[in-house]
Amino acid sequence: MTVGLRLAPVFDPLLLSRVEDAGLNASAPPQQRWQDGWLIRFSPGKAKRARCVNALATGGQPLERKLALAQAVFDEAQLPLILRITPFSRPSDLDRQLQQRGWPRIDDTRVMVRAVLDDLPGGPLPSGLVWQSLGHSALAQAVGELRGSPLAQRQAHAQRLELSPVPFRALAIRREDDGALLACGQFAREADLVGLYDVFTQASARGQGLARRLCAGLLARARDEGARSAYLQVEGDNHAARSVYRRLGFADGYAYHYRGPAGAG
Repeated sequence: MTVGLRLAPVFDPLLLSRVEDAGLNASAPPQQRWQDGWLIRFSPGKAKRARCVNALATGGQPLERKLALAQAVFDEAQLPLILRITPFSRPSDLDRQLQQRGWPRIDDTRVMVRAVLDDLPGGPLPSGLVWQSLGHSALAQAVGELRGSPLAQRQAHAQRLELSPVPFRALAIRREDDGALLACGQFAREADLVGLYDVFTQASARGQGLARRLCAGLLARARDEGARSAYLQVEGDNHAARSVYRRLGFADGYAYHYRGPAGAG
């Protein structure tokens, strides 16, 4: 196991295991299948966690055979084969085995956790701004516009949200006079655990504290529904977002990355 994959000692390992399970449930696309201990996902959407292999159990077949079978699935879906590597991946030396094959490391994602949802920042929105609830299609469209995603990825995103085994609730902050969308995001609650997803702020509206207000609003609503702990996933080099999340009381729980054949990223 590489240094970047170690569990942070500040959190209960059982909580982090629950966070990993909840993240898998919340990101489940309709395009997935099990294969000898591997959860293979092949959604055409943008999110890598919905189009990758999660090695959840060692299984009985040799790695070479498992990779060949997975490659066939991704070839049929016309997607690059990538494996998601976490502290929970099995076998525990899978990352080393793929590295020895010359598969480069792709991305660096941090799973940040807040163990207790108390003392959330509150207060009304600034004058001229209003909250708005968004449906799945509207959220996917809004996020797609902010990301600049093509239509196929927006449609795949909306489909995944609509069919998710964990219900999502989305909110937006809009300017009241012209309806301009300034920030949006959503949460997926599973029992007393809530995850924040798709948190975006319009480039022209950054630096005004809207992301912090948005996340606090999402967490407060989830807490009212019974959530007691929260998690989110953010790119390791997104320092601005990570700073916002730290001020909201989140800290790194663990990290994950991907590996795939050269060019797969």
